[in-house]
Amino acid sequence: MRIALVQRASAIDSAANRESISAQLSELSADDGLDLVVLPEAAMHDFGSADHDLAAVAEPLDGPFVSLVADEARRLHATVIAGMFEQTDGLPYNTLVVVGPDGALRTTYRKIHLYDSFGYLESDRMSPGAIEPVVVEIAGQQVGLMTCYDLRFPELARALVDAGAETIVLPAAWVAGDRKLDHWRTLLAARAIENTVHVVAAAQGGDRYTGHSLVADAWGSIVVEASSGQEIVRTTLDAAEVAEARKVNPSLVNRRICQTP
Repeated sequence: MRIALVQRASAIDSAANRESISAQLSELSADDGLDLVVLPEAAMHDFGSADHDLAAVAEPLDGPFVSLVADEARRLHATVIAGMFEQTDGLPYNTLVVVGPDGALRTTYRKIHLYDSFGYLESDRMSPGAIEPVVVEIAGQQVGLMTCYDLRFPELARALVDAGAETIVLPAAWVAGDRKLDHWRTLLAARAIENTVHVVAAAQGGDRYTGHSLVADAWGSIVVEASSGQEIVRTTLDAAEVAEARKVNPSLVNRRICQTP
């Protein structure tokens, strides 16, 4: 599976974000042969300050942001995953949309674990999603979905693997701060190692966020990593590498404490 991670810094102007996303994605073309393009959490619109009303800017799944993602997916002949704030009757969802190469919305994942941590309360501004793993097939591989703070909860990654995931995709807006980059790299590698999966993480960059979008292989080695600014990084994932890692390190099979069905 040939992938591109699109690292960018969103603003609190949705129309301007759509324009800048289009400009950045113009670096890619259908000739690149990509299977998957991943944009960060909140690609549609930045979180802004704690008093910024995200319900007022949230969009429906047939709104202008998803329309843009669909246009780009068709142009690139690739699946595109991107983060948005999804409109509801109350607080919005922090949602990932998965749009196929034909421009059709294939599935959504609504962030389960809201970022009530490090002095911030995402739950004041968002509704949590249903507690259920979301796995979708992309280019013949089973891909599980997580968002940002979900990374700190290994039980979700394990639930995705139990649902068949060979790769985990995690868009994020990982807020910068003391030790935060160390946490980011360590936790991504840990989720890869303990689950013998590829982990694909596309992050917001810029001054507010950590950046460092990266891909970890099923051994936990970082195979490609961005810096902190706007950047597109690419790599290829081989499902055979996951199969080999699981053969050599059959920790999933060797489990003795498993979740009761």
